[in-house]
Amino acid sequence: MTSKFKGSRLAGLAAGLLLSASFVGTAMAQDVTLSFLVDNTDASTVTVAQALADAFMAKNADIAIELETRPGGGEGDNIVKTRLATGEMADVFLYNAGSLFQAINPQQNLMPLTAEPFEANVIDTFQKTVTAGGDVFGVPFATAMGGGVMYNKKIYADLGLSVPKTWDEFMANNEKIKAAGKVAVIQSFADTWTSQLFVLGDFYNVITAEPDFADKYTNNQAKYATDAAAIKGFERQEAVFKGGYLNEDFAAAKFDDAIRMLATGEGAHYPMLSFAAGSVVSNYPENQADVGFFALPGDDAAKNGLTAWMPSSLYIPKTTEHADQAKAFLAFVASTEGCDVQTKAVGVTGPYLIKDCTLPADVPAVVADLLPYFQRDGGTAPALEFLSPIKGPALEQITVEVGSGIRSAADGAALYDEDVKKQAQQLGIAGW
Repeated sequence: MTSKFKGSRLAGLAAGLLLSASFVGTAMAQDVTLSFLVDNTDASTVTVAQALADAFMAKNADIAIELETRPGGGEGDNIVKTRLATGEMADVFLYNAGSLFQAINPQQNLMPLTAEPFEANVIDTFQKTVTAGGDVFGVPFATAMGGGVMYNKKIYADLGLSVPKTWDEFMANNEKIKAAGKVAVIQSFADTWTSQLFVLGDFYNVITAEPDFADKYTNNQAKYATDAAAIKGFERQEAVFKGGYLNEDFAAAKFDDAIRMLATGEGAHYPMLSFAAGSVVSNYPENQADVGFFALPGDDAAKNGLTAWMPSSLYIPKTTEHADQAKAFLAFVASTEGCDVQTKAVGVTGPYLIKDCTLPADVPAVVADLLPYFQRDGGTAPALEFLSPIKGPALEQITVEVGSGIRSAADGAALYDEDVKKQAQQLGIAGW
């Protein structure tokens, strides 16, 4: 699918116009069209991309932006890698920061932005996730996120439930919700990327138990299948399936179906990244106050905290023929004006990582629940993919199998360890 967003174009310029001697050497404005590739995983992504394109073109009449979309998940990853490899990448494209960024060979494929003035606006913690070989390659798109559980506050109020801070409390809530005839845990495995949160969102609990886990994992000294803390994410996903807490159509449901079920009260819990609040706001504005958020619980209520995700990033491939215009667009995104455009388009789903950007007072309930984790010392820890360059690409398929009862937690963790090994060897990391 391709949508075209054209800025006001300068009219009356004829390519064959002969210039008189008095105009020799005068530069003429040239219309340029930038292609801009984003994923279509969530409606708010496309909405934000369009809003940024429109606002930028309103200020730059000689630059048009043509928006292209691609699928998310593994299929989208393959599209990005193929287009980079064949030299057919868009002038600007949206992709992950962290480990998946490292996997697209940034030094070979991407234009370094280290010396660009707009990088001074980007918070250091984000820059580290888009740095390779000493160069910075991206700017953040949208806000930081939390990985945990979105939940329906009405169901909680009706059943007299409290937000759980331990896994046992979470499972007890699930049992009460199931007994009341509601779906306790929504899953949407038709969009395989959504299956990973029980494992990835549990990393705060892993690193709290083992502060050096990320280093050991990167150096081939810790494995999911044999590490007592790391395997719990797989075990907990298995336990939810065995408890009979899932929606009947979990294998066929998609992300949009899950958001509908959560917002309208068909289901109580949806393990998800907090960016999905944008979909609730966009598609079910009348229900946004009914959807809240809590961190994925661990074993100890006193050590409850949030696994945090950096936002995705905008990159410029080396193959672009319009580097200056592409950099101008990234400069706009990495500005307070760019933040304001995003807020106006879909509201906010977390803190911006652009300096001096502010949040409105009336944020959605999900964001109101999310922000205290970021505001408390030790309340968040980065997801593993931001502390290690290694993330096995098959995790989403493996967690679908574990979450569907096809594969045991132990087998899933062992299979993921093999997937991680292949990825580490492909990246040339020492010790593998």
